[in-house]
Amino acid sequence: MKKLITTVLMLMVTMQLFAQEQSSVITDTLAGSEKIYVVAVCAVVILLGLIFFMFSIDRRLKKLEKKILR
Repeated sequence: MKKLITTVLMLMVTMQLFAQEQSSVITDTLAGSEKIYVVAVCAVVILLGLIFFMFSIDRRLKKLEKKILR
């Protein structure tokens, strides 16, 4: 549970960094054509996939550690 809370807090800090206003040609172009939403959704899906993968690996390692220690 402690790991989950830490992960959520880190993601919130990262989101605030992205929330700062920055103006560039790429963001203006993507926002103008509404492709920025596709990029944002892809980034979120990839991050969620990585988080799920990390937790599943952690769960498997815990099972292996318990099995070895017995």
